[in-house]
Amino acid sequence: MSLEQLIYNCKNNNREAQAQLYKMFAKKLYGTCLKYSRNQVEAEDNLQDSFMVIFDKISQYNFKGSFEGWLRRVTVNTVLQKYRTKGIFEIVNERVLKDVPVTVYEEDVSLDYLLHIVQELPDRYRLVFNLYVLDEYSHKEIAEMLGISEGTSKSNLARARMILKNKIESFKKKIAINE
Repeated sequence: MSLEQLIYNCKNNNREAQAQLYKMFAKKLYGTCLKYSRNQVEAEDNLQDSFMVIFDKISQYNFKGSFEGWLRRVTVNTVLQKYRTKGIFEIVNERVLKDVPVTVYEEDVSLDYLLHIVQELPDRYRLVFNLYVLDEYSHKEIAEMLGISEGTSKSNLARARMILKNKIESFKKKIAINE
């Protein structure tokens, strides 16, 4: 069955088609959820919630543009909506910090460690960091998505980078001491 036919079947609430669509895209969308979640359990919950929204809104997909891109946007928006509902962005202080570059060499830290420390970031910093650095949204787009100002987006990114830089430097010092 073609992807187009599968989508049509999902639009008609065909449970078998929905299960097949889930099977096709769950791993990729789980990776997206993992980037925006604090841990694996939260990512799994976000994935399930995202598929509920996907199946609810699939009738809105009009076969223009990438279906996978549409799935990803729905997933990111579903996760971000959960955080907006929690009110984590209701901070008024918009003092923009000087942006700190974070350079990581593969031999410095593992990808697992990087994912771990990004997941440990406070929600507002993690979300802005992922949207800006990993998904390449502009501060203007992030501000619109999260309902914050561009200044707050820039400030949250700078704070995220500062935290990550400090954690990586501490990690490297520990390794140097143990060698």
